[in-house]
Amino acid sequence: MKEIEPDKLSFSAAAKTGLVAFLLATILIVVDGWLAVIPLAGFLLLCLAAPFFPRFGFFLPVISRGSSGKKAVAITFDDGPDPLTAPPLLKLLLKHRVKATFFVTGEKAAAHPETIKDMLRHGHSVGNHSYQHSYRMLFKSCPSIVADIETTQNVLRDFGIRPLAFRPPAGITSPGLGSALLKTGMYLVNFSCRPLDGGNRRIGNIADSILKRIRPDDIILLHDSRPPDEGLIPDWLKEVDRLLSGLKTKGLAVLPLYEIIGKPVMISVDSLNY
Repeated sequence: MKEIEPDKLSFSAAAKTGLVAFLLATILIVVDGWLAVIPLAGFLLLCLAAPFFPRFGFFLPVISRGSSGKKAVAITFDDGPDPLTAPPLLKLLLKHRVKATFFVTGEKAAAHPETIKDMLRHGHSVGNHSYQHSYRMLFKSCPSIVADIETTQNVLRDFGIRPLAFRPPAGITSPGLGSALLKTGMYLVNFSCRPLDGGNRRIGNIADSILKRIRPDDIILLHDSRPPDEGLIPDWLKEVDRLLSGLKTKGLAVLPLYEIIGKPVMISVDSLNY
């Protein structure tokens, strides 16, 4: 397969910050050796904290909001596909004439191929969300991250698509992720508005928590994984329904993610050269 050419590599915020910290430490060590520790310690703290701020592009470029300038938002669902939640969710999205993006794990996609096919038949986009949703994967070496991403890509290839958008588990970034995405010809999409639903472990007030903070060009994060109690699936669907209705009331259209960010989320395998 012909490799997709990645964007030209540029210095990340982490690299620039590290350089500044080193230069400051070099200057301060002349004055007092202990003062030199301050910029280096600050840089270390940033490196430790940055992965857990999904909108903070410290290690690599992060798309967390749209740039369309329209009075519109995009809706994304993480952690699926799930054969119990997907069918009624797809019907609900069809009712509201909404096209969503599903960031799926390779393991679940392989286990539930018909669900992926249904998503694509309904005109939704599919992104890569790692193979097993393991946070540890992100803190391994670049080759290990590449292997995880490509394993999921190979699963989704059987459906005739190759995702270009990658979302790490929980939106966590890491130093090796930027290089891994460059090697796989992908880019990172996180989010700007989420209900803190704990992967549908907390489904109460999903709609209200988003509607009170939503802004144009937001990328909404939801989950299509089943709640711990399967009997709560109807309640979860009601929350999604209330959210979609509430967005209309606010005059916000729901557009496909690729329209909001101005980049394709996935491409057809047929468009690649071999």
